[in-house]
Amino acid sequence: MHDIRMIRDTPDAFDSGLSRRGLAPVSPRILALDGERRQAIKQAEDAQAAANAAAKDVGRAKASGDDAEFERLRTLMADKKAEIATLNDRAKTLDVELNDLLLILPNLPHDDVPAGRDEHDNVEQKRVGTPRTFDFQPVEHYDIPAVRAGMDFAAGAKLSGARFVVLRGAVARVHRALAQFMLDTHTDDHGLTETMTPVMVREEMMYGTGQLPKFGEDSYQTTNGWWLIPTAEVTLTNLVHGDTVDADSLPRRYVADTQCFRSEAGSAGRDTSGMLRQHQFEKVEMVSITHPDDSDAEHARMTRCAEAILEKLDLPYRTMLLCAGDMGASARRTYDLEVWLPGQDTYREISSISTCGDYQARRMNARFKPAGGGKPEFVHTLNGSGLAVGRCLIAVLENGQQADGSVVLPAVLRPYLGGRLTISAAGDLT
Repeated sequence: MHDIRMIRDTPDAFDSGLSRRGLAPVSPRILALDGERRQAIKQAEDAQAAANAAAKDVGRAKASGDDAEFERLRTLMADKKAEIATLNDRAKTLDVELNDLLLILPNLPHDDVPAGRDEHDNVEQKRVGTPRTFDFQPVEHYDIPAVRAGMDFAAGAKLSGARFVVLRGAVARVHRALAQFMLDTHTDDHGLTETMTPVMVREEMMYGTGQLPKFGEDSYQTTNGWWLIPTAEVTLTNLVHGDTVDADSLPRRYVADTQCFRSEAGSAGRDTSGMLRQHQFEKVEMVSITHPDDSDAEHARMTRCAEAILEKLDLPYRTMLLCAGDMGASARRTYDLEVWLPGQDTYREISSISTCGDYQARRMNARFKPAGGGKPEFVHTLNGSGLAVGRCLIAVLENGQQADGSVVLPAVLRPYLGGRLTISAAGDLT
């Protein structure tokens, strides 16, 4: 959501920001709606003032016995009442139209976000770790002998259809271990508060974080109106929905491990093999609610939290600064972490960490009371994967695969796997 006052004051800058996302200028339409709405409100106020004045005079006319003036004023009051109702209805209609327009517009990119149209224009910030040199041809996760018994796509399809999977045995155990490891690291080392939230939310929560109204086709809605969350960003961020919090309670740093649900609309034909793109998946999500002065530093901090997980797992990765055309609609700036997948011989996204400024806070009406007093201000919100558990499982399996079909797992998972760090070619944890 955008500040209408900012658009009034700097319409050219607003359109310039949208143009970096490939959108045509929209401020003339916004300002025209805003102008009509304000004019209708002003006219209603003027009509109300005239009606109030007539109400005072009507008593005097009746007391003086001036029946003609009395009737004229009564007629005037009735006319003004009808005029006020019409003008208020017009103002409400224009307000809804203006609000609907603002709701579908994306956030403005931060000044340091590079120009560009898609992923090919993203800018690499750094690489950490060296991809392993194999003395055999590495395969994708679902073709590793150690994995085949524990990653059942046929069973997933029988139960639910395409892009679902059943995990069992050692593979399921490693998947659970990864999620526990991420949560423990974020809570013990990074100071995040572990949180368990619902996976079904009311519609206004989806509006609050920007999944609605424009991107409804990407998510699932139940028959009674709840929405299945595409990520715990929705629930964690909306914890401050409609609230005015104390400044000294910021930052609020949350982490949750949840099931996530996405329709994958528009992704037909992409990543149809394996676990890379599923309708249901598990993700450890981080969310920070901050003071506006601290949001840039918090973005860097949150990015390091996600990077630390990959480093502890000894997985090669690179950090990318997304261009304006490749960012999500709610983001001002986004860093993607891409992990090395030897089976595909490329880096693939495993985390996106975004700062949203006050864009989501305005949609949620989430504010804080300044420590020194004064008018409440909007908080800033940030979110990021820490990490996508299924994609992390893929990376661990592919990077740890051995020539004999087994998989050697990262040492940091030892406490979560009963001291065992190998999945045999037969699929057993040893």
